[in-house]
Amino acid sequence: FVLPMVAIRTLPTSFNLPKIGLGTLGISPSEARSTINESLSLGYRCFDAAPVYFNEKDIGDAFHESTSPVPRTDVFITSKLACPFHKPQHVEPALRKTLLDLRIGYLDLFLIHWPVAFNYVDFDPTMRGWPNEDIDESNGGSNIDPTVSLRDTWEAMESLVDKGLVKYIGVANFPVILLHDLLSYSRIPPVVNQVEIHPYNQQSKLLAYCKSRNVTVQAYSPLGMPSYKESGEPDILSDPVLKEIADAHGITVAQVCLQWSLQRDTHVIVKSSNKKHLEENLMVGYKNEFANSGIQLTSEEMERIASLDRSFRFTRPEDWWKDKAVFS
Repeated sequence: FVLPMVAIRTLPTSFNLPKIGLGTLGISPSEARSTINESLSLGYRCFDAAPVYFNEKDIGDAFHESTSPVPRTDVFITSKLACPFHKPQHVEPALRKTLLDLRIGYLDLFLIHWPVAFNYVDFDPTMRGWPNEDIDESNGGSNIDPTVSLRDTWEAMESLVDKGLVKYIGVANFPVILLHDLLSYSRIPPVVNQVEIHPYNQQSKLLAYCKSRNVTVQAYSPLGMPSYKESGEPDILSDPVLKEIADAHGITVAQVCLQWSLQRDTHVIVKSSNKKHLEENLMVGYKNEFANSGIQLTSEEMERIASLDRSFRFTRPEDWWKDKAVFS
């Protein structure tokens, strides 16, 4: 697996984001090499990373040491701008730090991770990895910097495309009103809005708006967050309606959730280091050849799943940022 440390020389002509990507949140250093190798061999071609996952160095090493023959140009790699680096002068250095950690010369997609700036956190641009987790520390909202304009940040993001350091730029966790404003002034519009979507948080209005503005919606936590679920939070994979639909098709509840997402024209980010789950999530190698059998959820099944919506988010910034949360 060859990852050239050079920027792209020509800009892409069309946006082609794989429907299913592998999320790297929670992948430990000991899991990185085997997970990346396994996922590439199974057919994953989209990988979602972020500095605040604190494993980009390990993911980069895993890519670099992979025995897969897949060329860099066939792999779609996404990372994100962390909150302390929203000021224009910090955007490019933050990106170059991610490129150093991932051991690549360009990103396919670079997202503003959250529409909120934190106070700047200094770092050594020559050092791979992070010595601590200060870049993800909001300190109950007191580290939020309300003076940083999203417009200024976005213009700095656009310059990264101009320089060939990223192919595409986008956003994550943007509500409609912020996305609407961004689209009013962007010279290079965002191609993606990555948000939490699953049967318990369907975000239908956001999805409709993004579709009307030609912004691809990429869903994270499409199965809920079974690995990070707190006590008392709902378990999507145990939902009786979803289990009934899964049994009717001879597939797993996870596959029902993914198929539901795909039929709503959303792309999905899944996470697993388990080979069986990697196969099932990619819908490849399942006993009924799910990927090739043309299985579709019926309109009645889609309606039943629609009735499960309860606007429940597993990722709640209002819990982190208190009175300064922009989603309250």
